[in-house]
Amino acid sequence: MRPLAKQLESIALEQGFILIGFAALRRLDERAEFFSRWLAEGRAAEMGWLAKSPEKRLDPRLIDPRLRSAIMLAWPYAPPRIPEIDWCAEMRGRIAAYALGPDYHETVKARATAVAKELATARPGSVTRVYVDTGPVFEREWAADARLGWFGRNTNLLNRYHGSYFFLAEILTDAEFDAPAEPYREHCGTCRRCLDLCPTGALADGYMLEPRLCISYLTIEHRGPIPRAMRPRLGAWIFGCDVCQEVCPWNADDAAATPVNEELAPSLAALLALDDDGFRRRFAKSAIRRTKRRGLLRNAAIALGNSGNPAAIAPLTRALASEPEPLVRAHAAWALGRFAASDAHAALERARAREPNPSVLAEISLALERAP
Repeated sequence: MRPLAKQLESIALEQGFILIGFAALRRLDERAEFFSRWLAEGRAAEMGWLAKSPEKRLDPRLIDPRLRSAIMLAWPYAPPRIPEIDWCAEMRGRIAAYALGPDYHETVKARATAVAKELATARPGSVTRVYVDTGPVFEREWAADARLGWFGRNTNLLNRYHGSYFFLAEILTDAEFDAPAEPYREHCGTCRRCLDLCPTGALADGYMLEPRLCISYLTIEHRGPIPRAMRPRLGAWIFGCDVCQEVCPWNADDAAATPVNEELAPSLAALLALDDDGFRRRFAKSAIRRTKRRGLLRNAAIALGNSGNPAAIAPLTRALASEPEPLVRAHAAWALGRFAASDAHAALERARAREPNPSVLAEISLALERAP
């Protein structure tokens, strides 16, 4: 299959992928006990799909017994280069770099499908299944098996020449390819920057990530109230987080080569004022739509509270008074409670007199009690 592998490598590069590798499918016995314990400890939290079909995740051949190999692909995205601004003074939020532009699921899957079609043309009758961050597939494990990189301490897949700013796609197929004889060597060494600088302490020794502490999980996958103790730690992040990648030495020089992008630093007040139609118009084709309007506005309210900027009181007061989503009103109340100004206190008192929702009332009362 070596000529076919070379042919697929060529088309993958033409499609814009920066890495391609091949892995022989097997049961990931070395992950079975860990994954079972991880689920039992509740680490999937609200990501219920991770608990579905666990055996298929461990052995993709259970998806289709004809499958024999995984063709692993890496698609690059621009590392974050954000404006050099005073976040608090300008009341801007931060968005993870991968969310910039059209939703990567569609873009990358279309390119991976082109590679799968090349395989089907060269080998008529081939079975192919294409996934991009979807389906019961442990994509990082297969990427490591295919020697695309190594597991970094930040739990991302790292490559010496491309860092970690790339998406993974996989084509599961019945074609058999030569797998790498040796794994990609680990290059984290003694570096602990990602562990030590994670704002919420979500990373731990042993290449462990606690999703329930991770800003990316909290701002995207978590649908309800953000735990109060975690809110100050979110800082200005409103969708995802890039800290563990930004501080990684293997990514250190990448951002300097990219243009500054204002879209990664949107106005928090403008976001908090978005209605349903405005949210759909702005984010319909973006990965940001995953968090839904109420989730994004919840996050924006927290970031405004964290700004400490008195100018945030006005948009938070409007949200507390007129926002239809109780989740957003509750976080606006918390944010107002971070300010010592009399107008913030007055807004909370007015809201307490008319608020019908018990959970929002509870946040208002706590905000009044804890106000500086």
